[in-house]
Amino acid sequence: MSFKIKEEIRCAGGKLLKVMHSSKATGTSMDVNLYLPQQYYDGTAKGKIPSLYFLSGLTCTPNNASEKAFWHREADKYGFAMVFPDTSPRGPNVPTDPQGGWDFAVGAGFYVNATQPPYNTNFNMYQYVHSELPTALTEFFSSGTRPTGVGSIDFLENVSITGHSMGGFGAVAGFLKNINKYKSCSAFAPIIDPTTTPWGVKAFTGYLGEDKSAWKQYDPCELINNVPYVSGKEILIHYGTDDQWKEQYLRPENFMKLVPQSLWANHINVKMAEGFDHSYYFVSTFVPEHAEFHAKHLGLI
Repeated sequence: MSFKIKEEIRCAGGKLLKVMHSSKATGTSMDVNLYLPQQYYDGTAKGKIPSLYFLSGLTCTPNNASEKAFWHREADKYGFAMVFPDTSPRGPNVPTDPQGGWDFAVGAGFYVNATQPPYNTNFNMYQYVHSELPTALTEFFSSGTRPTGVGSIDFLENVSITGHSMGGFGAVAGFLKNINKYKSCSAFAPIIDPTTTPWGVKAFTGYLGEDKSAWKQYDPCELINNVPYVSGKEILIHYGTDDQWKEQYLRPENFMKLVPQSLWANHINVKMAEGFDHSYYFVSTFVPEHAEFHAKHLGLI
């Protein structure tokens, strides 16, 4: 579980750290990027620095969002740390997509715990993201090998979650399944109706099997009717109206029809951004709004 710092990069008022550690959940070494805000270094935080977890989309590594979404200035502005996990286990013994695709297996872990062989050995990304990684980071930053700084970071309790595309799905599903863990949730163009979309059906079949009843535990469309609303919790979602994947692969309309009659009515805000696509140009444009949203729920403003 020990961490190794591979790179420490000065960025905005803080530093971007590229680290790796061994994971029991995946049985592999895992890469993680961290942004430690200026408050970690200058000691101006009032108490522990909260954390925001960002789950990335298909084919991504921890580098994509940490380099292209421009969270750094927002993290400095409000005083939260960022955690960018990988999207799947990787390595020579990790099974790949038998179809040779980019939308399943390596780079496409879908943030579930696989039950089907051969994927159930390594693809336990739900356990990794929501349990193992936060605990491991807490232990790392409590050790004598922690990154040099004077601040203290909370990776376990005062935390929120966000994500893009596959990661947006993972964020919403993970938030609803861990309703007492995260203070807030947001998503950029999430695969919000995964049981009816090609990406979701392929992933759920491969990881969870043909029995669709096993899929429901990760389906946001099911969860908003099964998880009682908890006071103070909110979900913010953005889609671009020109997102090339929206109609067939994301299907926000299905989810939006269910929200008003769900247990979460009036607490999920889905916004359509005119003219935007699925890219990080879209994500980075709305990062400031999402950062402010999370900062409020994390008690920073």
